[in-house]
Amino acid sequence: MTSTFRTLTVPLDGTASAGGLPQFLVRDDVLCWTRREAGLVGFGEIARFTATGPERFLEADIWWRHLVLEADISDSVELPGTGPVAFGSFAFSKKSTHVSRLIVPEIVVGVRDGRYWLTQLTFDDGELTEAGALAALDGWLSGGSTSGDVPTGGEGGAVVHPLPSADGATLHTGSLSEEDWMAAVAAGVAEIRTGALEKLVLARDIVATVPSGVNAAQVLRELAVRYRECWTYGVDGLVGATPEMLIQVEGRTAQARVLAGTLDRRDAHGEAGIPMDYAERVLAGSEKQRHEHEIAIQSLTSQLAPFSEAMNAHDEPFILELPNVWHLASDVKAELAEVEGHVPTCLALINALHPTAAVCGTPTLVAGALIRKLEHLDRGPYAGPVGWLDAAGNGEWGIALRGAVIEDPHTVRLYAGCGIVDGSQPEAELAETWAKFRPMLESLGISN
Repeated sequence: MTSTFRTLTVPLDGTASAGGLPQFLVRDDVLCWTRREAGLVGFGEIARFTATGPERFLEADIWWRHLVLEADISDSVELPGTGPVAFGSFAFSKKSTHVSRLIVPEIVVGVRDGRYWLTQLTFDDGELTEAGALAALDGWLSGGSTSGDVPTGGEGGAVVHPLPSADGATLHTGSLSEEDWMAAVAAGVAEIRTGALEKLVLARDIVATVPSGVNAAQVLRELAVRYRECWTYGVDGLVGATPEMLIQVEGRTAQARVLAGTLDRRDAHGEAGIPMDYAERVLAGSEKQRHEHEIAIQSLTSQLAPFSEAMNAHDEPFILELPNVWHLASDVKAELAEVEGHVPTCLALINALHPTAAVCGTPTLVAGALIRKLEHLDRGPYAGPVGWLDAAGNGEWGIALRGAVIEDPHTVRLYAGCGIVDGSQPEAELAETWAKFRPMLESLGISN
């Protein structure tokens, strides 16, 4: 690239965007990161970085820092997510053949604390103006297509529009049949009982065929509205709504949300009393679930500690209530320390944190080897970091859970995984995967 990387960020009238960011989710190739009434949506592509292997995070970090080092940045908004922005998705495994990527869009729409903005990014030499940026946004939006109205959420994420229906859609076995996957769980429990490891996370995949075609924009809108407490993401055909934040960096403050321990809300049907009471009793009161959660939180905090001046985490996990499941959850907050005169970047932190016990197990090397032996699956981007970063070092990176890869216009591969510890029952873990498939199945219009 011989031209200078240039960006212009200007305020955007949010009064015309009553639907929030879901209103901008009109294209199947959109880049998306949204939660509640905040987030980023990107259109187009002016630059891309790709990598595989164990150095993929650091190589991407170097590429991004070099790109923005001499960038010409005009930013009248100056919030996290303004100025130069890249969206990214990384493979779970350093041994994966799946290509990790950072994508720099042509146009970004952002919203935070009720403030909207628009950023245009380019390598062209022409003048960047507010009128030109607005015209470019209009061009992208007019080129999109929606099927039906954008759904709107009520209090607590209630949805007024009915679920879509994918007529003729079928589900197929993925890399392992249900019986073979349950056998893998049993084998994992047996390994744990030898003392070789404390926890193992095993994933499985299923394939959905949708004859009428997959509308990625509609999938993202459904997820954004129905799963408001999650981070809805879309990067290059990877779509989903994750409840787990690997790392969020704003200035020198880093935050994470750790989940481990799951209870299907359908299991509460027929229970007397308030459903949350059921979750407290069955989930928070389970020694097995709490042990799994303690392993996950210890994994994150021990890996983050070398980069932190101070850190705090909940003494007790809280119950995170989602439409499909309850989770045991803990939030972690850290003040980042300077390392050799610099605060570590998002991608440098990800390089140190990933994979956590929440998506791999512990010890990491033992769990990773056992995953490769038992899953018979290249996870690709599933359970890998997904999110965005800006030139100032801010960023949000979730773990790509509750998601799927759109493999072609009619085929979607869905992924779900479970934490396996001593006491895990294969049948119960299989049922848990179906609960975790539910957000994507619903957004595709497939009931289960």
